[in-house]
Amino acid sequence: MAIVKYTEKVIEHFKNPRNVGEIENPDGAATVGSPACGDQVSVFLKVNNDRIEDIKFLSYGCASNIATGSIVTEMAKGKSIEEAKKLTWKQAMEELGGLPPIKFHCSVLAVDGLRAAIKDYEERKLGKKYEESVNEEYILEKLKEIIYPKTGNNIVDAQLIRYMKFEDGKLTIEMSFEETDEFKQNVLEEIKEHISEIKEVKEIDIKVMEY
Repeated sequence: MAIVKYTEKVIEHFKNPRNVGEIENPDGAATVGSPACGDQVSVFLKVNNDRIEDIKFLSYGCASNIATGSIVTEMAKGKSIEEAKKLTWKQAMEELGGLPPIKFHCSVLAVDGLRAAIKDYEERKLGKKYEESVNEEYILEKLKEIIYPKTGNNIVDAQLIRYMKFEDGKLTIEMSFEETDEFKQNVLEEIKEHISEIKEVKEIDIKVMEY
């Protein structure tokens, strides 16, 4: 089994995470990920004059998951809503001094949790409506949230997806990997996790071609 090496800052945020806990009567809250798949993050916001006055998180997962939840909440606190929306998983990872490629998805999950909590705040407190039509374009955008550890790009830009079709609730995806690709199984599991969040997708069929 490969040993996962962490930077000192990751270890420090894992051992002493900031902003852990819940906010009573939050202005925005969201949970992303799934314990069944290994990682889950809940984010809670208190907003005052369009700024994140307080932010807390709860994490279920590995050291990277806890550390990225800690650093993302630190980065978001005090920022305006629009500024917080612009935070990226790469910025969070850089702030931690880097993550092992196999753990890139943890920083994506933490930022997804922040954005989902902001969306909840905007819907509940500001009355904004986010009506999204679930089609192939929408699904591709969801798949762009999945990072291919080998290159650091999302799996769409990394051109792992060769074909995709969504029809009558069934999603068919054809992907190509090198036969010896050590990240293949991780990517496939993350696809299933992300797609499971889309209730309009009733069935998923992933075909893998190796070369």
